[in-house]
This record gives sequence, structure tokens and C-alpha cells, in this order.
Amino acid sequence: MNAPDKALLNRAYNNRELVPDHPQYFARWQEGSARARASMTCHLDLRYGDAPGETIDLFPARKGDGSCMMFIHGGYWRALDKKDFSFLAPAWVGAGVSLAVVNYDLCPRVTMDEIVRQMLRASRWLWLHAEQYGMDQDRLYVSGHSAGGHLTAMAMCALWPQLDARLPKDLWKGGLAISGIYDLRPLIEVDFLQQDLRLDPALALRLSPAFLPTSTRAPVMTCVGGDESSEFLRQNAMLGERWRSAFAGDIAMPGKNHFSVMDGLAEPSSALFQGARRLMKLDQ
Repeated sequence: MNAPDKALLNRAYNNRELVPDHPQYFARWQEGSARARASMTCHLDLRYGDAPGETIDLFPARKGDGSCMMFIHGGYWRALDKKDFSFLAPAWVGAGVSLAVVNYDLCPRVTMDEIVRQMLRASRWLWLHAEQYGMDQDRLYVSGHSAGGHLTAMAMCALWPQLDARLPKDLWKGGLAISGIYDLRPLIEVDFLQQDLRLDPALALRLSPAFLPTSTRAPVMTCVGGDESSEFLRQNAMLGERWRSAFAGDIAMPGKNHFSVMDGLAEPSSALFQGARRLMKLDQ
């Protein structure tokens, strides 16, 4: 890869630089998240494993059909925390959907391989404990943003009965991948990430869902902000193209950047929220 390509990639994947007011999004999300945890019924820091980051915050819905959405946060596998995303809970619980916001340990303390394994363990925990928290094992959906979009796609490739014989092949009944990265190979050239991610060509290919088959035909939807970089637009289109057998459509969010697109998942009137409802087969 020549120098101009490397420079382009370093710009195109640096979302914080591309959105100079990104700290305002983080601050607003944290404020809304603190309010949600203080005012809603929630079970915080439920353990799905023994590692420090292996915890889930669960916001149960009192009404509804037992549907649950597990949300996986972004931060390039190296930043942010589940507690930054509790702000999603009011809209989803209000719509009758339980929300499970999952944490994981961050690079470079753990490898990306290990983060993927943690998401498998979190998924298993949620399926095994669903009924205990008033959720239907047959109404579980997974979503995620940015790095969480990648991890959502990886979850849709998982061979669940190989992980635990009790698990169904179609543990997740659908997935929503928002502003994700599905071919990790370009990140090898992105200097500010590579110091923490430590990808090599073989690992990048092995952890690229675009080059893996989905494990079922459960529907997968994608979304990317219309104002995101050319690389994020390309990555988003690639997943829909390569996963045609499971692809249930792309949700257009014109005028949205890598951070403002996330606001849509907390806004019932947005195209993203409505698209997620369609994925979950909720009454419109």
C-alpha cells in the first residue's frame, strides 16, 4: 500500500478528527445515561464472565412481547463503556423492548480475538437468563455501533451449538449493524489504531465478517450516516453485498455523521429506530 493510500485511510478512519464537536455527543450521552440509570428499573453490572469487563446492564421492559435488544458499544475496541449508552433505554423500554447494554475488555489489555469471544459469552448468558428477567429466548436481537457494528456482525456468524450444546443455531433472531467495519484489513495501515489493535493480515482477515458466512438466514440490517467518510460508506455497502442471503435492507440516515447517527437509535421517530422495529417484527 503506497503512502497516499495510507494517509487517506488514516484520515477516513479518524472519526473524532472528522467530527470536531464529538465531545459534545459524548457529554450528552453520558448525561442522558446517568438520568436513565437513576430513574429506571435496571440491573447493573450483571456478570456474564470472570474478566473485569464481562458485565451487562439490563433495563427490563414491563410491557411488550418479551423482545430484547442487546447493544454493543463502539470506541474502536479500545475506548468507551456500556454506561455511556444507557441513554438508549428510555425509548426502547417505552416501546416494550428490554435493553441489554454489554461491556467488554478493551485493547490493548486484551486482543480483538478475545473481545469477540467475550461477545459470544455475553450472548450465551443473555439467552440462558432471558426468562429470569421476563424476556423471551425466541425474541433476542443484537445491535451495535462502530466497533459494536463489527461485533454485531461477528455474532451473526457464530456457531452457537459449538459454543454450548444448549444454545439454538439461531440464538439471535436478527442483527442491526450501525456504522460498522466489516473488513478489518485497512486498519493495519491506520497508525493511531494499530498501536492498540495489533492486527496482522491473518488476524484481520479472520475477524472480518464480510469474509465469513452468516450462521443462519436471520435478517441483518445495516445503517451508516450519510455524512460519514468514504471508507465507512464503503464498509457499510460491502456487508449488504456480501451477505445477500441474510440482508434485510439498509437504513438511510442522510445528513448524519458517525456520532449523530447514534442519536437515532434513541429517537422513536427516526428512520433508524423504525428500521430496528421492523427488524424485530414489532407492530408499527
